[in-house]
Amino acid sequence: MKHELRLPPTAQGRLDRALADALGLGRAPVKRAFQLGEVRVRGRRARPADPAEPGAPVTIELEGPAGPPAPDPRARLAVLLEAPRFVVVEKPAGVAVHPLAPGEGGTLANAVVARYPECAGASPEPREGGAVQRLDLETSGCVLFARDREAWDLFHAQLSTRGVEKVYLALAAGRITAGGACSVPLAQRGGRAVPAPDLLAEERLRAKGLRARPAETRFEVVERFERHTLLRVRITTGVMHQIRAHLAFLGHPVAGDALYGGVAAALPGLGRHFLHATRLGFDAPDGGGRVIAESPLPADLEAVRAGLAAETP
Repeated sequence: MKHELRLPPTAQGRLDRALADALGLGRAPVKRAFQLGEVRVRGRRARPADPAEPGAPVTIELEGPAGPPAPDPRARLAVLLEAPRFVVVEKPAGVAVHPLAPGEGGTLANAVVARYPECAGASPEPREGGAVQRLDLETSGCVLFARDREAWDLFHAQLSTRGVEKVYLALAAGRITAGGACSVPLAQRGGRAVPAPDLLAEERLRAKGLRARPAETRFEVVERFERHTLLRVRITTGVMHQIRAHLAFLGHPVAGDALYGGVAAALPGLGRHFLHATRLGFDAPDGGGRVIAESPLPADLEAVRAGLAAETP
């Protein structure tokens, strides 16, 4: 659907955010339009981080809203925990949690709704297929799906009050001697999380139309190797790329994470970043008590861990 508009006189900050506000939309469809090159200002193709010009004429072509994920009964699905009102499944690395565009397949949600069709109507955003939380594309591990709308609302209420336990295993570059925490706020810019360690940094981000969000990451040492450390990481917030950005800020990027660690994070034999959602804890709907779902390290990450252990004196 094509839209032609002028940015309001109050427009400021990044163009993508100003456009989303002007159109009354979430950021996902606007982000998708930029990815497809379907945003033009004064007839010229624009970038999401361009500054918003008050009154500037903008043309944007938006995709139609994505409906529920199409069931894919052939897709592999590993179920960790099943209950009448929810299911916890294993997300493999390289598989998205849910579709972003109409007709997109190959996601975890496509596999889930094939086995649990009621999940397709459980989330307010149909394309999510009942998914309660997300993991990055390369991150593996536990993902919770609601099987009815009330359960989805209850789970999200727990997320907002930090009542969901989220535990990850992360292999960090460098030797870390003790556990610790990082609570540096994070802002989203150009598909990555940017730390704002002080007020000056936050002000600079605000001048660009960005807002730093509170983020808290706690970690403890599980195993030390010659040049790496396996960490058990707990997060109470859910900012995009939180663990990856915080560990990189501390000087210990996640192994294999080229976006935040570059060459320093490279590790021969590791084909993706070493981050796995190993434990998910939450209160079951209808007073069903505390539920814990766990997932061990997948074979590819366990092989890397075992190799490092064999090389460590």
